[in-house]
Amino acid sequence: MPVRLKPLARQVVLITGASSGIGLATARMAASRGAAVMLVARDEPSLSEAAQAIRDLGGRAAFHVADVADIAALQAAAVRAEHEFGALDSWVNDAGTSVVGTLEETPIDDQRRLFDTNYWGTVNGSLVAAKRLRQRGGAIVNVGSVLSDRALIYQGTYSATKHAVKAFTDTLRMELEAEGAPISVTLIKPSSIDTPFQEHARLTWELPGVRVPPPVYDPQLVARAICFACANPRRDLVVGGGGAVIALAGALFPRLTDFAMEAVGKPGQAASPEGLPERRDNLRRGRPGGDARSSLGRAARRTSLLLEAQLHPLATLATLAGAGAMAIGMLAARRR
Repeated sequence: MPVRLKPLARQVVLITGASSGIGLATARMAASRGAAVMLVARDEPSLSEAAQAIRDLGGRAAFHVADVADIAALQAAAVRAEHEFGALDSWVNDAGTSVVGTLEETPIDDQRRLFDTNYWGTVNGSLVAAKRLRQRGGAIVNVGSVLSDRALIYQGTYSATKHAVKAFTDTLRMELEAEGAPISVTLIKPSSIDTPFQEHARLTWELPGVRVPPPVYDPQLVARAICFACANPRRDLVVGGGGAVIALAGALFPRLTDFAMEAVGKPGQAASPEGLPERRDNLRRGRPGGDARSSLGRAARRTSLLLEAQLHPLATLATLAGAGAMAIGMLAARRR
């Protein structure tokens, strides 16, 4: 059975991790394009404010407080979305956080909790979504990372959770395809994105703050990729060429990439200033959100040629072919 996806403007989209960062940017963008959105996260004040801001702009939005590690809470969120707007059409698993420091310095309980959110939260949401979308069709969109392909020093547990998210997403896609379910399953792999994620991280090292390594991209780019995947079947989408280059380097030259990370890993991730103190450490409970971008004041790239090439492959090929033909013509003219 072929995948069945509605245009985004006719969809009901549930988004976890929607109180800040990529999730909030996605909720705003999807609502601005006509979708009804159900925002899910742990911090009720941030969710309430975000949903009301969308409604004030004429959008359709509701929220449900839930910890994604609790599958019953996500089932309740799905019921709430169906009650508010009708049947679900797309489910976006975006909720995530991080612990920064060496693996030996990171308590095992913290590592387990990080898996509860990043990995089991994705598993829980995907299974709840698959059950509801199996008959009518729809999209499951999981937010992994370029670190799904290449581990980052001092974020080993986070990298491990994103490796696990990739393996789960790829397997779920195959199983749903094998049974003929009309569900699209997409893995989004962002590079470094300027969100409060870096302020929300728990720190187990001596540095006062953390930042994602450069180059840094605007969360609107990831939101665009997610909204596209809700309405267009794609296996995966990578956002940001900077992270893709690191992943490719890790695949082609793994030891050289190791050495490079060992040399620049700590200074490349150390932040000064460290961000808003009230946002620090959301590993075990929600922290104030409300913003798609961080408070670190970093310049973020607003374009990604790599993403454009994935969203519009035929146009990209035509452009490259045209550029190639022009170059050949110019070379021939010079020779004449």
